[in-house]
Amino acid sequence: MDNSIDLEKINGKIKVKNNQQKGVAVSLIVALAGVILTILTFTEGNPLYRSYAVTLLSIFLVLAGLIIALVLRSRAKKMNTLISGEKVIASWQLSQQEKSEYAGYLYQNEKEKNKAILMITAALIVIIFGIVIIIMGEGRGAMFLMMVALIAIIAAFAFAMPAYYRNKNLKGDGVILIGQKFAYVNGFFHNWDFPLSGIQKVKIIDKPFHGLYINYYYFDRTLKNSEELNIPASPDIDLEHVVSLLKVK
Repeated sequence: MDNSIDLEKINGKIKVKNNQQKGVAVSLIVALAGVILTILTFTEGNPLYRSYAVTLLSIFLVLAGLIIALVLRSRAKKMNTLISGEKVIASWQLSQQEKSEYAGYLYQNEKEKNKAILMITAALIVIIFGIVIIIMGEGRGAMFLMMVALIAIIAAFAFAMPAYYRNKNLKGDGVILIGQKFAYVNGFFHNWDFPLSGIQKVKIIDKPFHGLYINYYYFDRTLKNSEELNIPASPDIDLEHVVSLLKVK
């Protein structure tokens, strides 16, 4: 294991960030509330008796709460294997300069991507609202103002979120923990330990900075998705060894 940091020293700090267990507790409380509501809809003498719409809603709450609790519990267990060092194959600490380069790269990348999405979304909004405005006999001015307001709100999010995550990355702990099937990168947890998921590509990079590139994929309701990680590393880290370990199936 390439290890340039003391796992025991950062253990407590990362455990605080691993608040998945709180999410599990909240999800179970939601599920319990759903069970109580379901029982009330079949119990005489209360306002919810025979409110079958509430019954359906409460059953949905129960199922959603249990599913989310299971997912978060599984995620917490996986992250704990990194926190404890049990399944860490490499670890290092980013310098302030490396963290700044990393945050700047993510900021520029997200900003350009959001610009493209904003342009496409704004064009669709203009087309849809434009057709409605042309067809409408009255209220065209109000509809135009709604169109402008909607574009302004989307634009605000498009430009604000990259800046928000840049600041969050700059304030991150700079800790890098690489496992066989998941990674902790400057305060963010990435996981490819699912059925039909894994690493598509892993290599050493020199641009936009020297470090490790990981491209992993996973399947969900939108079918196949992929995520790219560009992780800074100092030249004294044996990244070739890390790449060889990550390539092992």
